[in-house]
Amino acid sequence: MARKLKTYQTSLGFFDQAIAAPSMKAALEAWGADSNLFHQGAAKEGHDPDVIAATLAKPGVVLRRPVGTDRPFSEHADLPTDLDGARSTKAARKSKGPKAKKSSSRPLDKAAERKAAIAYEREQRRRELEQAKGEAARQKERERRQQAVDKAQAALDKAEQEHAKRAAAIQAEAEALEKKSQTERARWDKEKARLEAALRRARG
Repeated sequence: MARKLKTYQTSLGFFDQAIAAPSMKAALEAWGADSNLFHQGAAKEGHDPDVIAATLAKPGVVLRRPVGTDRPFSEHADLPTDLDGARSTKAARKSKGPKAKKSSSRPLDKAAERKAAIAYEREQRRRELEQAKGEAARQKERERRQQAVDKAQAALDKAEQEHAKRAAAIQAEAEALEKKSQTERARWDKEKARLEAALRRARG
C-alpha cells in the first residue's frame, strides 16, 4: 500500500527546497543531505497549501525556488537576483496577504493524496533504477580499468622476467670471459717467464 506523503522544506545554498516524501529520511536522501537537517532545525514539515500542492503534483521530485522568496516552487529555479534580501522580504510580505489566507482554506483531496503517493513510488523506482544503472556503469568502468591494470601489470612482469633472463645470460657470459681471462693471464705469465729465462740465457 502506498504510504501517505508529507511535504518537507529546507534551505540549501541559494535555494529553498521542497519535496513530497513519505518520511524525513526519504526527504534527506532526496536532498543529498549528509546530516539530519531536521534535528539541526534547518528543515521542517511544510504546511503552506500552495507548497503542498506543488510538491504533491510532482511527488519525489525536489522542487526549488530562490532562497528567501515566495515564488512558486519548480524543478528548475533561477538563482536569486537580489541576494541582500530587500526585494525578497517585500515580496514575502506582499504574498502573505489575502492570497495566503485564501489558499489555506483549500482542503486536500484524499484521492489526490493517494495519486501523489503512487506517483512518488513510481518516481522513487525511477530514481532507484537510474542509480542502479549509474552504479552498473561505474562497476563496468571499474572492471575495464582493472582489466587494463592487470594487462599492464602482466606486461611489466613479463618484461621483468625477460630482463632477468637476459641479465643472467650476460652475467654468465661475463663470468666465463673472466675465467678465460684468468686462464690466459696465467698461461701468459708462465710463457713470459719461460721466454724471459731463455732471453737471459741467450745473453750469456
